[in-house]
Order: sequence, then C-alpha cells, then structure tokens
Amino acid sequence: MASHPETKIDCSKVYVKKSSFSNEETGDFDGAFAAVAIKEGELIEKGVVRRFNEGFDGMSCPYIFTWSTERPNKTWAMASGCAPFYNTCKEGTANTRMDRDFENDTFEIYATRDIAEGEELLHTYISLKWRTCFKELSDIVHADEK
Repeated sequence: MASHPETKIDCSKVYVKKSSFSNEETGDFDGAFAAVAIKEGELIEKGVVRRFNEGFDGMSCPYIFTWSTERPNKTWAMASGCAPFYNTCKEGTANTRMDRDFENDTFEIYATRDIAEGEELLHTYISLKWRTCFKELSDIVHADEK
C-alpha cells in the first residue's frame, strides 16, 4: 500500500520483530527490519517527534531520542513509526543514518549501503557514549577498543 503523499510518517519499508541480537544473556527485545530490499542512499523511513517537557531526564530512559546538538542535552523527544526499534552499532558500521530536523521536529532515515530484505536496520545512537542509560550497551558495542 502506498502512503498518502501528505503524510509526515512513512515506515512502510520497515517492520518490527524480535531482534537478531536477542539472546539468553540480553533477553528478548525488538528490532527494526527491512520489509523490502533498499538501495544505498534511499529513504527508508520518515517521521515526526514529540518533545518532552523541559526538565525531563532522558539520561535514564533509553526509549527516547536526544533531540538537539546541545551538550549536555536538555531536549528529549519520542519518535513515531519504527524508529524507536532501530538498534545501535559501532560508529562506521551502521546500515542507516538518521537526519534530524530540530526546527520542524521531523527525521528521515536513509540507507548507508544496500540493505537486503529481512536485514536488521541499525544506526549509531548519537548519545551512545555519554548517556548513562546506554553505559552497559556502549561497553558491549565498544568492547574491542579496550
């Protein structure tokens, strides 16, 4: 089904299921997957965010997005569509990238290389190395650097 031309949200090329990284140690968690083959540079998903009220502590909640370039970050947002289910990976190895439009509270996710149908979609969280809620995850992702 084609999306409406005026929609702000389109995740028709993505579906969510149990992540390929789930195991006995990590437990079960979900991931985003390519519903179709996607070419390098192609738009995978677009969406909107809703900002949380000032004072919200995003350092302890891994399910929200860093929504500014300011450090320390004080702006947090909840994303639409399948975007919250993209898992992270080491910088330079992701098969997607997210372009954020902070002024309009929108985002677009693009393929950084060709992606096969059924492949898990990954991007590097911009806050992976400094958010306290990602400390354990960052240690796992960057284990080979130690």
